[in-house]
Amino acid sequence: MKRDVLLDAAEAVLSEQGTQALTLNAVAERAGVSKGGLLYHFPTKESLVRAMVARTIDEFDDLIASYIDSYGDGAPDAYTRAYVEATFEILTGDARTHRRWSAITAAATGPEQAEPLNEAMRRWHTRDPAGDSDPSAATVVRLAAEGLWEVMGHAPGLYGEEQLETLKQRLLALLDR
Repeated sequence: MKRDVLLDAAEAVLSEQGTQALTLNAVAERAGVSKGGLLYHFPTKESLVRAMVARTIDEFDDLIASYIDSYGDGAPDAYTRAYVEATFEILTGDARTHRRWSAITAAATGPEQAEPLNEAMRRWHTRDPAGDSDPSAATVVRLAAEGLWEVMGHAPGLYGEEQLETLKQRLLALLDR
């Protein structure tokens, strides 16, 4: 049994039923494997949650990198633009993706589980400002995108597609000043 199949099953249980329903038995059942098969890859619920958090971080890093690559070398404010684009892709894309990411971060309740996410946040928000035309504006833009992500985690239908596109364009325009 591949780890990704097990992680997909765990994420499905988590996003559909909440943190209380995330048990090793529920994940094994959802994945169609024995509990022993699950335990071979993830000996504890905590290790399963850590793996989900790590995969989420990697996915976001990869999304940011793909936007940076699409801009070409030396594009001004490339990192912050990519951060905003990646954030809005998640917020406006498949609704399950945003719910899944919110559920995973909510499940990382222990310090050991949350530390990789905390480290990623530090990395995402304390980038070397050398590529930013206005480092303060870049920080404000990233924090605003992060805040919107948090708000939409609690109120997913608060903004429609048109409003989100307007917000994204406004944040990106702040970098052009």
